[in-house]
Amino acid sequence: MGNKFMCMSKKDSRGVAGSKSKRMGRSSRKMMADEEFLHRQALSMALHQVSQSQRFDGSVSRRVGSTNTKRRTLSDPFSNGKELSEFLETLQVKKFVLVHGEGFGAWCWYKTIALLEEAGLSATALDLMGSGINLVDTNNVTTLAEYSKPLLDFLTNLPDDEKIILVGHSSGGACISYALEHFPDKISKAIFLCATMVSDGQRPFDAFAEQLGSADLFMEESKFLIHGNGKDKPPTGFMFAKEQIKALYFNQSPTKDVALAMVSMRPIPLGPIMEKVSLTPEKYGIARRFFIQTLDDRVLSPDVQEKLLRENSPEGVFKIKGSDHCPFFSKPQSLHKILVEIAQIA
Repeated sequence: MGNKFMCMSKKDSRGVAGSKSKRMGRSSRKMMADEEFLHRQALSMALHQVSQSQRFDGSVSRRVGSTNTKRRTLSDPFSNGKELSEFLETLQVKKFVLVHGEGFGAWCWYKTIALLEEAGLSATALDLMGSGINLVDTNNVTTLAEYSKPLLDFLTNLPDDEKIILVGHSSGGACISYALEHFPDKISKAIFLCATMVSDGQRPFDAFAEQLGSADLFMEESKFLIHGNGKDKPPTGFMFAKEQIKALYFNQSPTKDVALAMVSMRPIPLGPIMEKVSLTPEKYGIARRFFIQTLDDRVLSPDVQEKLLRENSPEGVFKIKGSDHCPFFSKPQSLHKILVEIAQIA
């Protein structure tokens, strides 16, 4: 009787294990199906109205000035590729060019590039002079024109019948402003991502004055300065300590992305951000400019960003909740949806 009971118990045990295995299999398949469904929804979410986009990933957007925005809401999120094809046909400009900020390189845009390309759009990230894998010594980059040369070369070689959407992060805003002044006809829209959107005669450094102090004080007292030509010569660049970089730039970013940044960031050339930018109403003034605010930013605080907007008002303003100074790391989906939304604005 005891053996029979034990045998039945083993059989029952195998039955329970089998049932559990089936349930786990069904659960796994359901998770995969859910992930696929969410993946197909990504583009649909990007096309939702502003009020709808507030429900996802903490993004919020609002308008400044007058814009004529074409929107559409999709009930069936690109299930067979037809909606995606129709969406792409509505866009006049599908090419994004991404410009990094101080210390970064093209590498920082890897999530944004992947999301844009998955959406059927084109994305090119550039290394500015002395940045990323560009081999020029940072200490030899002394002007904004030199710093921006890879971007200017790209625009020079762009066919006359092509236009791009230009995105600049942080101090990269000065580079895209410079590009707008010199190539206004090749840039459909310029997007300043928590960036130095300065006025004529201002220095990019001025936007960071709240955090770093006045330019004169910084040049005299900062312990982060680099004297590439010798201590008796003017400083050529600066580089924060790792602890400062983590605290300032990556207070909301994933650990893996912070680790990537720690081994990839390079010193910042000082000359370009201390140079006064010359911008004219005839060229820069006719550009379609948009600004994306980051609301948990410790480099350019929300108050500083608001000041930039008051002094140099763009066509449209978008906000990302819960983002540090690097939304391409901390809020890549929110950033992606806003980029696609701006691309749709007629």
